[in-house]
Amino acid sequence: MQQVYIPKERIAKLKSDRQMLEKLEGECKCEIRFGDGNYLEINGDAYGEYAAKEVIFAFGRGFNAKEAMRLLNDKYYMSTIDLDPIFESKDRLHDIEARIIGQGGRTKKYIERVSSALISIYGDTVCVIGDIEAIGEAEAAIKTLINGGSHRKAYQRLEALHKKNKNL
Repeated sequence: MQQVYIPKERIAKLKSDRQMLEKLEGECKCEIRFGDGNYLEINGDAYGEYAAKEVIFAFGRGFNAKEAMRLLNDKYYMSTIDLDPIFESKDRLHDIEARIIGQGGRTKKYIERVSSALISIYGDTVCVIGDIEAIGEAEAAIKTLINGGSHRKAYQRLEALHKKNKNL
């Protein structure tokens, strides 16, 4: 049995999307139940539990059901960057999140478009779903912004890595 913690707001959303849970149970051949508080319990074989846990965790970190379900495909992975230990002040953390999102969401959308990765900024984390190359490209841009680099530098790193990966 696996247990997954989901933030309060996301658990309410998950409870209202019973269709997603039924589909996930069918795909992973497992049973998913709401446990105490904000926990979900997953029962099934080891691989099914692991796969369901990854999808539910991604949903809990802000991805929608369709995006989180991509993790059932063996070519997709999820990477998480925890910003809380990096920045001591909540104000600085919010500034960094704002830089990653960009004005009107433009920076986030650009990184997603070029890398073909999906990005979710939720709480103190930045999560990326994609194939290995897409995650590497998106993380390069995100980490440049986290480390104080300009948007221009982040875009240059993203584009250079994308071009390199495309030519492999």
